[in-house]
Amino acid sequence: MDGNIINSGIVILYLVAMLAFGFWGKSRTKNNSDFLVAGRRLGPMLYTGTMAAVVLGGASTVGGVGLGYKFGISGMWLVVAIGIGVLLLSLLFAGMIQKLRIYTVSQMLTLRYGTRATQTSGIVMLAYTLMLCATSTSAYATIFVVLFGWERWVAIAIGGAIVLIYSTIGGMWSITLADQVQFFIKTIGVFFLMLPFALNAAGGLDGIKQRVDASFFQWDGIGVQTIITYFVVYTLGLLIGQDIWQRVFTAKTPTVARWGGTTAGVYCVLYGLAGAVIGMAAHVALPNIDVKNLGKDVVYAEVATHILPVAIGGLVLAAAVAAMMSTASGALIAAATVARTDVVPFVAGWFGKNVAIQHDRNPEEDVKENRLWVLGLGVVAIILAILVKDVVAALTIAYDILVGGLLVAILGGLIWKRGTGLGAAASMAVGTVVTLGTMIVLEINAKVPLDGVYANEPIYYGLISSAVVYLVVSLLTPATDAKVMAAWTERLAGAHAEDEVDVPAH
Repeated sequence: MDGNIINSGIVILYLVAMLAFGFWGKSRTKNNSDFLVAGRRLGPMLYTGTMAAVVLGGASTVGGVGLGYKFGISGMWLVVAIGIGVLLLSLLFAGMIQKLRIYTVSQMLTLRYGTRATQTSGIVMLAYTLMLCATSTSAYATIFVVLFGWERWVAIAIGGAIVLIYSTIGGMWSITLADQVQFFIKTIGVFFLMLPFALNAAGGLDGIKQRVDASFFQWDGIGVQTIITYFVVYTLGLLIGQDIWQRVFTAKTPTVARWGGTTAGVYCVLYGLAGAVIGMAAHVALPNIDVKNLGKDVVYAEVATHILPVAIGGLVLAAAVAAMMSTASGALIAAATVARTDVVPFVAGWFGKNVAIQHDRNPEEDVKENRLWVLGLGVVAIILAILVKDVVAALTIAYDILVGGLLVAILGGLIWKRGTGLGAAASMAVGTVVTLGTMIVLEINAKVPLDGVYANEPIYYGLISSAVVYLVVSLLTPATDAKVMAAWTERLAGAHAEDEVDVPAH
């Protein structure tokens, strides 16, 4: 039987399994909390698997191998930066975040600062999560194009529909169950199949050393500036992303959030190292891959089809699809949560309407409405992936605003009691304006289109200006109202059982 048919069959079986998990998750979904945060009852194993699955997407799996092929061991830094981000979030903030019993990052800002002026963060989070979903959808569609020979738009539509169905049916429970399978497939595919087969084809580490430049074994071969960029963008972005926080909200206890996340972070670091070594081995075993014209991401598929035996290659390709789908589904439910919980009430407030979400007052209707939001935004993400040729540029803009505009206000609220609502709102406004302004100026003067968008300076200047404004304005304005701080302290003590966020009047 043709090897491509066997590999395609394995990927199809995987896709069917994802749909089955959607229906399984539906049986566990009874109310709003079940749909959005899996009832806040994930234990260590489920939590570790879902956290690792959501952060290790296509850039980590396919991109990590490609970076190893091109730069050697230093290709690991992108995924290592993601792992460090998970470690920092888990060890420093996850226990605190889990106790808040909220649904969104914007709710944390409202609860901490006692002002709705920070609700603009919801709009940025919505743009970020929606673009992340669209980019992940585009990414796994490229594998379908190669395997099945479909047109790009057909691959996006069918792949996106599968994620959309299982996410809509069971919400976070379906996504969590699917993540466990995706985590298992990625672990087997990368550590126990690709790594040993690729090393064997290259003659082991000694064989690699004999046939590559010494720079392939230098930790900074990819460039110090590039390494710094990975940490600024990915490590800091992971600390405050809605898609990541929503996974923290699923943990059963602060201990699960802290140590389950720490385990996931260590796993990510090892995953990055494995991907880089696979890429290095492929550089020796498959030296003629046209990375310059085809791009580095093609290396993963080349290893799967030319080094691995038939069927095993299919499982490895399924691992790549799993990585991208887990990120897409996580971003989709995050987008729906932010849209319904934060953005709609915020925008309605412009017209004098109060549409605050009353969670779990009518469980069946609440779940139904959340399903509609997931369905609607999933369709939007699929359309964006089909129509917008460079969704990566749009995601980069959203990511820059997320880090350059929002990071200081979010982390400042968690670690500095003197930070005020006015300080947070001003830092968000200034950080966002400086980030976008710098990006626009650089783009106007750029010789190559989008160079300004992909530059590092917008994030750096945005972060610096945001931090300065946050400190100065907070110190010049009255401290946060005592009632607000009392409510915040009560949440952190784990004494608040409701999932509502009330802002004391003052």
